[in-house]
Amino acid sequence: MQERRVNLTDPAVVDALAHPVRLDVLGYLMSVGPATASQCARAVGDTPSNCSYHLRVLASHGLVEPDDSGDGRSRPWRATLTGFTLDGEGGGEVPGLSEMLAASVELDHHLAREYLRGRDTVPDAWRAADMHASYGLALTPDELVEVERQIDAVLRPYVQATRTDAPADAEHVHVAITAFPRPGFSSGR
Repeated sequence: MQERRVNLTDPAVVDALAHPVRLDVLGYLMSVGPATASQCARAVGDTPSNCSYHLRVLASHGLVEPDDSGDGRSRPWRATLTGFTLDGEGGGEVPGLSEMLAASVELDHHLAREYLRGRDTVPDAWRAADMHASYGLALTPDELVEVERQIDAVLRPYVQATRTDAPADAEHVHVAITAFPRPGFSSGR
């Protein structure tokens, strides 16, 4: 799929994404392409009926749509985008952004816990490659924006939805990055 990264500014769309299952289903469709509610349910660990409901909510906001690849009995859905940003109009914050980010962090933590529960069954090469790191950086807001831009530039060529040259043994890898100031941790300079 050609990259289609949209800026979400509609509070209703942001509110719809303030649910970890919806975020996970949307991420799944962006990564693997068209899938039925049952396939989404298996991938995200939910029920087909619940995933069907969440797919309809996502569709009502234009984030997914029915895909014509079905065989008449199955009803696949596809993502209409490959990623999104949440920059408010005129540099302001999109209403509901904090709730959507909280859902995203909840999903990231859930995925990390699930991975760690089964980490001992993961092939050695993947265990050697997995990562958890924390850094205490001294940055200005402008420097943090530049760090984020550089990280995005490194990761963007590997986005599953748009990568056309992935090796046959490539797996889906979840990368989550959170960066925020820690008031009270200042060095007092």
